[in-house]
Amino acid sequence: MNATRVLCVENRPMYTDALKHTMERAGYEVVAATDGDQALRLLITQRVDCVLLEYDLPDAAGPVVRANMKQIKPDVPVMLFTGGGSQTPLLVRFLEAYLRKSLGVKWFRHDLEE
Repeated sequence: MNATRVLCVENRPMYTDALKHTMERAGYEVVAATDGDQALRLLITQRVDCVLLEYDLPDAAGPVVRANMKQIKPDVPVMLFTGGGSQTPLLVRFLEAYLRKSLGVKWFRHDLEE
């Protein structure tokens, strides 16, 4: 069975660790990046099912990185966010609701069948 793989792009290491830990406890496989260039490289070279993208990155604005990601893989959902830390559990719940609504139950069943 393949877990849903999420590319988490967060520029603050302490928030990255918290986000990764929370996502993994929720059953996701996490690939982490700390800037836009690294995130784009991972999107190209890794299997990524969706992206959580920090709005403020050290090397680029989140919306610009999101636009580049959509050109590379238009079918991969990219969710922009700002802030982390104590908001991480809420962000994970929002992502789960977003994936259920935008990708549908069939997408999750497909993961379970593999």
